[in-house]
Amino acid sequence: MRKMLAVFVTLALIAGVAVFAYRPAPAGAQGGGTIEAAVTYGGAPVVEKLKVNKDTKQCGTEAVLEKVVVGANKGLANAVVSVAGAKGPARAAKAEIDQQGCKFVPRVVAMMPGAIDIKNSDGILHNIHTYSTANASINKAQPKFKKVMTEKFDKPEFVKLTCDVHSWMLGWIAVMPNPFFGVTDAKGTTRIENVPPGKYTLEVWHETLGKQTKDVEVKAGQTARVAVEMKK
Repeated sequence: MRKMLAVFVTLALIAGVAVFAYRPAPAGAQGGGTIEAAVTYGGAPVVEKLKVNKDTKQCGTEAVLEKVVVGANKGLANAVVSVAGAKGPARAAKAEIDQQGCKFVPRVVAMMPGAIDIKNSDGILHNIHTYSTANASINKAQPKFKKVMTEKFDKPEFVKLTCDVHSWMLGWIAVMPNPFFGVTDAKGTTRIENVPPGKYTLEVWHETLGKQTKDVEVKAGQTARVAVEMKK
């Protein structure tokens, strides 16, 4: 009896090791490559300032509207970089955008079709108003006690986001058709991983400067570095 039990335990351990050893890699991660995009702009930053006389405790007395943010080495922030035509599984994490200091944070968020959490960290009344064509527009009050509102965008497009209570607030929700996208940081860079090998068109969108494209070839296990200069 003891010998049979020992044999059973040994076989179970071997089976467990075999399952662990042959655990499949995450979908989309096998044989993919990486794109490192650097987006620049040779022009000057576009920043507007407005006096604020409403909800100044949360909003401050001056609103700074950063329509074109240019950092070190002419790096352009808040540009959406995407790989046209690539196919892959949906991203697991839900997108989110917050309202902090009467600003949308981040100013530009990218997501796949699905749900997004719109947060209200200010603790005051906001009103979510979206402008879109492919998706139904949203115009809803978000009282201070409603910390999170979950909304859905089912079709790819760039959605303008405002607040009717605080007219200077402006953000963008980029609904993308595949998971291969990124938003540039303060240095104008973003990294897109696990892209299936192939030749693609890289698309760069900016709320003020419009769209630019550039060809890119992705090879398995390699990093393709792409530089894109946005025009005025």
